[in-house]
Amino acid sequence: MELRQLRYFIKAAERSNFTEAASILNISQSTLSQQIKQLEDELGVPLFDRIAKRVVLTEAGRLFLPHAIHTVRKSEDGREMIRDLGNIQAGSLTIGVTYGLSQLLTQALILFSEKYPGIGITIEFGTSDHLLGLIAASKLDFALSFVPAGKTQNYIAYPLFESVLSLIVHKDHLYASFENISTADLAGLPLVLPVKGYSIRSFLEKVLFEAGVVVQTAIEINDIDMLLKLVDTARWCTVLMKTSLFNYPSLRAVPISGKEMERQATIAWPIDVYKKKSAIVFAGFLGMADLPDQG
Repeated sequence: MELRQLRYFIKAAERSNFTEAASILNISQSTLSQQIKQLEDELGVPLFDRIAKRVVLTEAGRLFLPHAIHTVRKSEDGREMIRDLGNIQAGSLTIGVTYGLSQLLTQALILFSEKYPGIGITIEFGTSDHLLGLIAASKLDFALSFVPAGKTQNYIAYPLFESVLSLIVHKDHLYASFENISTADLAGLPLVLPVKGYSIRSFLEKVLFEAGVVVQTAIEINDIDMLLKLVDTARWCTVLMKTSLFNYPSLRAVPISGKEMERQATIAWPIDVYKKKSAIVFAGFLGMADLPDQG
């Protein structure tokens, strides 16, 4: 059993298609098929059911997949540890982030890249749930989001700072000059909101339910930047965390008063995965005073 075969198997399982997997891996389909067949022969069970142009994991394949991922991940961890014995002038980082923490990430990127220009960085935007899925699959070095601080089976999240739930309005709006507003003030406002599935939407709905407030949702969007563009027309308002508002000088964030209106921004690390020195250094640029230990 070779690591190459395991990588081929994992990619084929992700895509459910040998042709797509081979293209991503930059090998021929026949090579991928041959290597997976050799792996199946060694294990003594089929890992895929071949259905027309698609492939579907068998029960054995589903059971074997997490072990394959774990084995490949540990191999990559070993390579990173050896690389880190030298320096962190080269390598790569893959970072996940929710829109509300984009500004924080941008500032850290500028400082980090100036000091370590040889390290390639890939940024993955997404909802908190999407990013946690990537963390669980070991596809991110860390993620910035609003998931609660703490430890789960797949990740450990450390606090960064707190941000307050706010009404986002155009500077000419009646509420733009207010120091804060109440949840009751949201009733009757024409709102554009993130679609269900965004953690901020779930948080807002919880706040409204507990306050007994019903709001008018005119438009739902799965793109926060587009949502802010609509608010910038002065026709609508929205509700986001205060940190979500940047690069829009004509908009104002008006904090919503009340209990438990703050959410904690966190940095989440995958469990049992080697933390690259470059990732820990980058975390320092995010303002982490207590950097995570290895393990």
